[in-house]
Amino acid sequence: MPNNNISSTTNIGYPYSVDLIPPIVKFWLYLVFLIPSIICAIFVLYHLLCNQTFRRSLNNHVIIVLLLTVVVCQVTVFPWMLYYEYHINTWSRSFVFCLIWGFIDWGVYLLQLLLFAWASIERHILIFHDKWVSTKKKRFFVHYLPLIIIILYWFIFYTFVYFYPPCKNIFENSQMICVKICLFQSFVFRALEMLFHYIIPCFTIIFLGIILILRVLWQKHRMHQPIRWRRHRKMTVQLLSISVLYLLVTAPWAIMIFLRICGLPSDVGEGFENLTFFISYYIVLFFPFVSVLSLPELRTKFKNVLHLPRARRIVGPETFDLASIKNQQVPM
Repeated sequence: MPNNNISSTTNIGYPYSVDLIPPIVKFWLYLVFLIPSIICAIFVLYHLLCNQTFRRSLNNHVIIVLLLTVVVCQVTVFPWMLYYEYHINTWSRSFVFCLIWGFIDWGVYLLQLLLFAWASIERHILIFHDKWVSTKKKRFFVHYLPLIIIILYWFIFYTFVYFYPPCKNIFENSQMICVKICLFQSFVFRALEMLFHYIIPCFTIIFLGIILILRVLWQKHRMHQPIRWRRHRKMTVQLLSISVLYLLVTAPWAIMIFLRICGLPSDVGEGFENLTFFISYYIVLFFPFVSVLSLPELRTKFKNVLHLPRARRIVGPETFDLASIKNQQVPM
């Protein structure tokens, strides 16, 4: 029988022992993407919430919730991580603060996976079974209720795990995530939690993305008309773009976790596991960019925001537009 209190349980979760990347390098690798990512996330959220067409599109609702969780992580966890990496082993934190950090860092991260796994399923419904959401009643049960259930389940589960466990959580100020959750010390509990909240959602996203491509191609071939593809191209491109992001960023660590659960020794591949753990944080940083690139309307607006004004030349106390000066006729 497997030991239910294994000292290497942290290998199924946060790897600490072998760090291939120096803390100061991690600091700059996160910081260089963080500020542009926050700006992009706010930009996308603003347009998705303020534009009535975007706001009423069912396929954008999960993206809006995901972007809200992304912004929460960007303004809490990432500044805390940057401060820790820059002042490593010199930051004294309280136990309550560590619990909140762990809850946001791990809990919200898994909420994002669960939500987008559902979004991958829902996208098949919206594209191929749109009659399932043709009335208000159907939309409530097929579209809104699953979102509500996922968020409520996640909140109750991780509030219990972090703040009201049946055992005593351990304070570890020397680690970045400065709390050891007692329930995670049970191999069975930790393995099931990782399997159902991380590994299965991650591979569901990838698998359904591949199936979506095959279904779209088959639909076009069977109907000999690209009508449905034109109609649902935006939803398909949006899902596939984000699925590729999850494939590149989260799948490597998911594979390592799965191998640990299957019995891979804790001293095998520690360095690679730590690297994949570091990369997994980039899902929060890259998600806003992928979101804006997958929406043609927002992509155009974002380019306009970044577009620099034409050069101006100062002559005397006044400023003149070079183009207007060039086009101005000189009186004879």
